[in-house]
Amino acid sequence: MSGSPSDQPDAPAADSAPDGTPAVRCTGKPTPPRDAIWTISSGGRLRTVNVHVPASYDVSRGTPLVLDFHGFTSDAVQERALSGMAEKADAEGFVAMQPLGTGFPRSWNAGACCGHAAETEVDDVAFVRAILDEASERLCLDPARVYATGMSNGGFLSHRLGCELADRIAAIAPVAGVLGMPACAPSRPVPVLAFHGTADMLVPWEGSTTTGFPSVDATFTGWAARNDCTGAPVETYANGDARCMTYDQCQADAHVTLCTIENGGHTWPGGILIPPFGHTSTDLSATDLMWEFFEAHPRP
Repeated sequence: MSGSPSDQPDAPAADSAPDGTPAVRCTGKPTPPRDAIWTISSGGRLRTVNVHVPASYDVSRGTPLVLDFHGFTSDAVQERALSGMAEKADAEGFVAMQPLGTGFPRSWNAGACCGHAAETEVDDVAFVRAILDEASERLCLDPARVYATGMSNGGFLSHRLGCELADRIAAIAPVAGVLGMPACAPSRPVPVLAFHGTADMLVPWEGSTTTGFPSVDATFTGWAARNDCTGAPVETYANGDARCMTYDQCQADAHVTLCTIENGGHTWPGGILIPPFGHTSTDLSATDLMWEFFEAHPRP
């Protein structure tokens, strides 16, 4: 990335990142359009990414980035509508991107999930690296504040990125997805905020031997073990059908949180209601809560 952190030790708060470190500064960056579709070459394919830049974007100041991955059979446009991430980006001042998977129907290779991408072993981790390289050239980004989320298959991919791209991704917030990789050895502790409904019929809470999906509990405790968390998880949110439990004593403050929606379906809490996929909670906004979590967990 072009640019470097400010070297002024007494810079005002406005010139600091949320964690108090000096803000990243850039020079020579052009003003990007508010909305664009990028085409990126990766693995012999031309891939696309929908990019939304907030009105508050400053070409000279490092800006956070949230990668938001769609589910199996969905696409980038539908994911943007489901998560409301563009509206959140405008409100909070970060860049939001919805990349597009491969095959028909569209999918991501996240190990046990899903479709054409997993069957043909598409290197979606390399694609995400290419996205971040391209973004660093085109935009003034803060490399310590790059985050990943996604719905279902996109949630599975977020887990995989936590395992394999911890050098670029600060924290992850999967929705309705579990860890589908047979092995996971991140290069550093990775903060995780996960959302899952107890009545999810596509990614069952208890897991599935047929699909090879682990249980939600196994995924939750697995991340706690990787992050060397100690003690029992504590309640950090409770409202109606939503409850969040957090391992808050972890190496490098890499907290691990699971937000459970009682009788929740295969849905995005606080997002668009999609009745065929079960109950959508209105007692918790996954988008709002994950942004709070992301802000609190920049990459060391």
